[in-house]
Formats: sequence, structure tokens, C-alpha cells
Amino acid sequence: MAQVRVLALDFVGTLAGHGPSPDGRLVAQALSDLPGTVIPDDFPTRFDAVAHRLGESDHARGVRSTFATRLRRAAQDCGAGIPDLRLAMDAVFAALPDARIDADAASALRNLHATGLRCVLASNTDRPERVRLQTLAGSGIADCFDALVLSGTLGIRKPDRRFYAAVTEAAACPPEDILFVGDNPENDAVGPHAYGMPSVLVRPGPRPAGLPSAIATISHLRELAAHLNNRKSRAG
Repeated sequence: MAQVRVLALDFVGTLAGHGPSPDGRLVAQALSDLPGTVIPDDFPTRFDAVAHRLGESDHARGVRSTFATRLRRAAQDCGAGIPDLRLAMDAVFAALPDARIDADAASALRNLHATGLRCVLASNTDRPERVRLQTLAGSGIADCFDALVLSGTLGIRKPDRRFYAAVTEAAACPPEDILFVGDNPENDAVGPHAYGMPSVLVRPGPRPAGLPSAIATISHLRELAAHLNNRKSRAG
């Protein structure tokens, strides 16, 4: 059994609750004052319609389009002028509250990091890295992370194997030395396990049916330290 050197941690459902998603009205308001940006009156309706269509298509294909794709499609659909897509995204997510980090999870993470474990944030999210770093800093855990691997930045989402390859590169160690921790069975447990990373599913309640026996479950991040201690004992 390899020694765990790095924790790859999911965000929503693991460190934090669920944050709000931007709708057309909020997006239009956030973009209205950007230099050179032209937002037609029907943009909110068009954005919501595009998001709905993409959502149905994504569900059928088992993927999820990025916020940048939704914004670009909506702009094309109604003739909006958005000259700088990255600036537009920053404006939207600066206006939208991020998910709130669980204080107990933050405390557990700080304690784990203090033992010498390096940490990588590994999250499917539309939010830019700058916004997510602000959220982490607000809970006093930004300095716990050596790197952030975000789907919105990569253009690749879990459970794509390329996402786990990016986590491995960011961690600068072999997959077997990385413990992937998250709340989604496919994205945070089965996917990384198939890539060669040990994983722990954060899931209150019964163990999901069909979960590989090698994948442990805990009900909250505060239980991860005990799991790691047990892992060391078994290895010894």
C-alpha cells in the first residue's frame, strides 16, 4: 500500500455546500457596465433558453458544458457583443456568491495539512481560479493548497481521465501516492480509482451499491484523519 503524500480534494459537497448558479438576469446585470459590451434586452431570456438546451444535450451525452460555452452561445443567439469573454466571466462570478465552506471541514483540512500532507483542489466548477482562491482565503485555507485543478480552467471535467492526469501533474507525484476525496461516487471515487488513485467517498448514510470494495467511505471530512491513521496501521 503506497504512502499518501497528497490529498486531492473536491470542493462542493466535500469542503463546502452548494453555491448559486448564474441565470440570465444576473449575467446581464453583471455585464451591462463592461466597456465595449452590448447586451440586448432579450439577453436574459436567450441565456436561460440556451442554458436549458445545453443542459438537456449535456445530460444525454453524460457531460456538462462550461459556463463560457453557455455565455458564447447566448451571445451568438441574440447578437450580444462580448469582446472579452474572460473579463465577462470574472464580472459574472464576482457578482455571484460562491458556496460557503463548512467550518468543520476547513478545520479538518488545516489539521491534515499541518501533518505535512500537500493538497490539491480538484473541482468541477465554472468559477474562475481567482474567485475560488478568494473563497478559500476567506475561510483561512488558501495556503493549504499547492495547486487548483478546476474544470472551467482546463476545459475538461471529471470523470474524464485527462482531469485526473492534470491532478497528477499538479501533485508532482504518482497517482498511487494521491488520495482523492470527494462526495460524487463517479467523479471522486470510481473515476480516480480507475486511474490508479486511492479514493475516499464523503457520503453520509448507506454505502452506495456497487461501489468498489477498495474505496472507503466517510460521512464528513473530519473523519479523514482517522481513515489515514487506519491506512497506515494496515500498511505497517
